[in-house]
Amino acid sequence: MRKILVLQHIEIEDLGIIENFFKKSKSDVHYVKLHKNEKIPINLDQFKMMISLGGPMDTWMEDDYPWLIEEKKIIKKFVIELEKPFLGICLGCQLLGEIVGGTVIRSKNPEIGFYKIKLNKEAMVDDVFCNFPENFFVFQWHSYEVANLSNPNIKILGNSKSKAIQLFKYKNHAYGMQFHIEIDKNTIRKWSSNLDYLKTLKKRFGSNPIEKLELQQRYKLIEMRKLCEELIKKISTQDG
Repeated sequence: MRKILVLQHIEIEDLGIIENFFKKSKSDVHYVKLHKNEKIPINLDQFKMMISLGGPMDTWMEDDYPWLIEEKKIIKKFVIELEKPFLGICLGCQLLGEIVGGTVIRSKNPEIGFYKIKLNKEAMVDDVFCNFPENFFVFQWHSYEVANLSNPNIKILGNSKSKAIQLFKYKNHAYGMQFHIEIDKNTIRKWSSNLDYLKTLKKRFGSNPIEKLELQQRYKLIEMRKLCEELIKKISTQDG
């Protein structure tokens, strides 16, 4: 049975539909709730894959969230030393970017809502993303982004209209994606149960922001679900 280590930063941001794939494949998912000060297992060799999820904090907030220090060390060991399959989503993407030598900067144009991702030629020959369409919609919620990825082991795979780096990989086993394709039909409403998240949505979309976003997602979730399952299937079955 494959053991998957999931690093969680806030209760409402979980694996989403990725959880369903792991259940179907009978994988053993081990959540570490860092926001509840749960400790990351010392023995990382037991895990086939690691996923670092999204969250409201930023990579530089180590004074407010001291567990970020340990998380960065663990991701570095898993990705650089052990070279095991890794996926960083949103905050997890930024943590990976920082670990492999990039910087995390404040976005001039924060992205919240549904945006189109464009894959490049590097993605078309990538083992994981080679069967993805050149353009596809994702859900975004971030005000910081990864920049300055000059490490020769890194390849940028995709961008959005205003962000040069939406998707990248380190070597052939670690992927960072600034966006979300793991959401299900209840995700936006669940995230909006957090008053700070809801305040951000109202500032961005005005009145009835949840209904507005759910109307948009109705036509996008089917493709996003298919792409998410393809992504997780390929990353989680890599050697590691």
